[in-house]
Amino acid sequence: MAALRRERLDEGFEALARATRQGQVTSAVVHVIQRDTALTRTFGKVPNAEAMFLLGSISKPITVTALMSLFDRGLFKLDEPLSKFIPQFKSGQREQVTMQHLLTHVSGLPDQLPENNELRSKHASLAEFADHAVRAPLHFSPGTKYEYSSMAILLAARAAELISGTDLLNLIEKTVFQPLKMQHSAQGLGRFRLEDMVSCQTEYAAPEAGGGDPKAKDWDWNSGYWRKLGAPWGGTHASAPDVARFLAELLNETGTAVKPATARLMVKNHNAPKVTPRGLGLNIGPSAGSKGCSEKTFGHTGSTGTLAWADPATHTICVVLTSLPARAVQPHPRDLMGEAVAASADS
Repeated sequence: MAALRRERLDEGFEALARATRQGQVTSAVVHVIQRDTALTRTFGKVPNAEAMFLLGSISKPITVTALMSLFDRGLFKLDEPLSKFIPQFKSGQREQVTMQHLLTHVSGLPDQLPENNELRSKHASLAEFADHAVRAPLHFSPGTKYEYSSMAILLAARAAELISGTDLLNLIEKTVFQPLKMQHSAQGLGRFRLEDMVSCQTEYAAPEAGGGDPKAKDWDWNSGYWRKLGAPWGGTHASAPDVARFLAELLNETGTAVKPATARLMVKNHNAPKVTPRGLGLNIGPSAGSKGCSEKTFGHTGSTGTLAWADPATHTICVVLTSLPARAVQPHPRDLMGEAVAASADS
C-alpha cells in the first residue's frame, strides 16, 4: 500500500482514536480491504477485532440475501404480489405491492409503526410486529415514491419464513452466515450471550430505540429482549471482518450465498426514473458509500453507528462499526473514517 494512500487511511484512524480518547466513542472496529490488502484496527473497549456489534440497518441487506437465496431456488419472483405469500395483506392498494417494492422501499409501508414503542415495551414477537405491519395504512401508491421502510423489510422477511418453512433466525444462519463462514455473526443472539456483544451508547440513540429514556431499559438497543429478537430491519450482530465477508460475496460474485446473477441483481437500481434509486435491500450509487466513492458503490449504514460499503471501481470494502449512534454527532467518526478509506483507494 503506497505511502500517500496509507497516510489518508491513518487520518481516519486518528479521527476514531481521538473520538475514543475524548470519550465520545466507547468502542469501534474498522476493517478495510483494498484488492489483496486487508487492515483491521480496534478502538476503545472492544476485546478484539472479532467483537460483535449490533448492526442496525445493515441487517436489511443480510436479511434480503437470505430471501434471495429462495429466489435462486425459484420459490418466488420479484414481480409477485406480497399477498400471494401473506393473504391477509389485501384490500385497497395492498394487492399491488410486490416483493420488489418491499425490497426497494417503494411499497408505501411506514418505516416504524406508530405503536412501535408499545410493542417493544410488551416484548412483542416478530410475528406480532408483522401482524401490525400487515394492517398499517399505505402512505402512497406502490412504486410511485420512495420512503425508507423497515416494515417493508419485516414483511419481506415474514414472506421468507412462510416460503421456506423456516424461522428467520435459522434461515439467515443457514443461507448467509454458514456458507460465508461468518463465524462471529448471529441474527439475534444465536449461540452467543448478551455479554458477548458490544453495548450501544443508548443515551444518544433514536427515540424509537428507547434512546435516553430510563423507562426503556428493558426494550432499548441493549436490552436482552431486543438483542435476542433478531429484527430483520436492525437485529443482526456481526464482527467487522464478517460484514466484509458479506460484502465480498456481492462484490466478487462468488456464488456462495446467492448466484452471481442474483448478486448483480441486488446491486442494480430497480426503481422508476425520478424515484430514489435502490438495489434489493441495498443503497446504491455514491450516497451508498462515503464521499469520493463511485457510481458503482453499494452498501448500507445503521443507526447504531455502523457503516459498510463496497466500491467495485476501486475494489474496496469498508466496514466501520462503532458503539456511538448515528444521530449523536455530525460529522460522525464513522463517516470521517469512511471518507479516509475512499480517499485512500487506488483506482
